[in-house]
Amino acid sequence: MADEVILLDFWPSPFGMRIRIALAEKGIKYEYKEEDLLSNKSPLLLEMNPVHKKVPVLIHNGKPIAESLIAVQYIDEVWNDKSPLLPSDPYQRSQARFWADFVDKKKIYEVAKNLWTKKGEEQEAAKKEFIEIIKLLEQELGDKTYFGGDKLGFVDVALIPFYTWFKGYEIFGNFNVEKECPKFIAWAKRCIKIESVSKSLPDQDKVYDFVVQIRKKMGIE
Repeated sequence: MADEVILLDFWPSPFGMRIRIALAEKGIKYEYKEEDLLSNKSPLLLEMNPVHKKVPVLIHNGKPIAESLIAVQYIDEVWNDKSPLLPSDPYQRSQARFWADFVDKKKIYEVAKNLWTKKGEEQEAAKKEFIEIIKLLEQELGDKTYFGGDKLGFVDVALIPFYTWFKGYEIFGNFNVEKECPKFIAWAKRCIKIESVSKSLPDQDKVYDFVVQIRKKMGIE
């Protein structure tokens, strides 16, 4: 029996992008189901993720896997014959999990959201915190090509989706990430040259237009 793989997602979600990249890296065919998160969550989403009621949800042969990092690890374990995302060495694997967890624990998404939803002191504080997080990640990257070493790995997959939002962060936050963190941006540009990444991520301009639309809905001028 062939695997039935479905992804419930919302196109600008950096968390959904992680799963899209992982599936592309493994060469897994799947059915993509776009959710209308702004106005109408589907009955399938509510059934498959009754706890959080959020995307993304990976559905494999009828069984749901929620939370993006858990889903990426699941994909790596189930389809383990191609393009490993996590290292085989237990210590290196623990470090990859630590840094992917760092991305979520530091709430990059929420901190960055304040760059385009807040003004004044709150925005300045968000800018400072955002740059501090990126600099720490840049330090961890060091001289490696990718966080995973010579090849795209778990941390790269966890982090690169946020790059699609950078245009919005920079325009509304009025700063330049490359000026502050050139190594990080060089890493991001290397990542988006990889086919599994480029075909899984929306264009920065499209995400920026989405941010503009959300700001209007929120009444932010």
